[in-house]
Amino acid sequence: MLKKIPKILSPELVKILMEMGHGDEIVLADGNFPSARIRQRVVRADGHKCDELLKSILELFPLDSKYSPTQVFLMEVTPGDDYKPEIWETYKETLETSEEDFSIGYIERFDFYERAKDAYAVVATGEDALYANIILKKGVL
Repeated sequence: MLKKIPKILSPELVKILMEMGHGDEIVLADGNFPSARIRQRVVRADGHKCDELLKSILELFPLDSKYSPTQVFLMEVTPGDDYKPEIWETYKETLETSEEDFSIGYIERFDFYERAKDAYAVVATGEDALYANIILKKGVL
């Protein structure tokens, strides 16, 4: 056991967060996201929600507000889907309560998949909210 590391973060996920360098990105994927097809480095976080992981990750993880105009990316709602992702407001509240400066960008679904292929890792969660996928860009301390 270590002090001050949120218990929700597995040793594997903490190791990945430590390995990531400036500009690397990590995906928090909802339960519908094709994690294994998108990326070989997948961390399983079944049973956990994206927002609770986001809160815990932000305790350890600097966002790239110094060198990147956008640090957080969300998957846009597909045209024709009559859906307003309430989870986005939850994310904004979580981000606002963190000590990180941030800007949110929105990426079309298939472009989001392509960007996720270049991410350092995908965290496959048990999140059941639709359009809950989020990408975080790591900054420097």
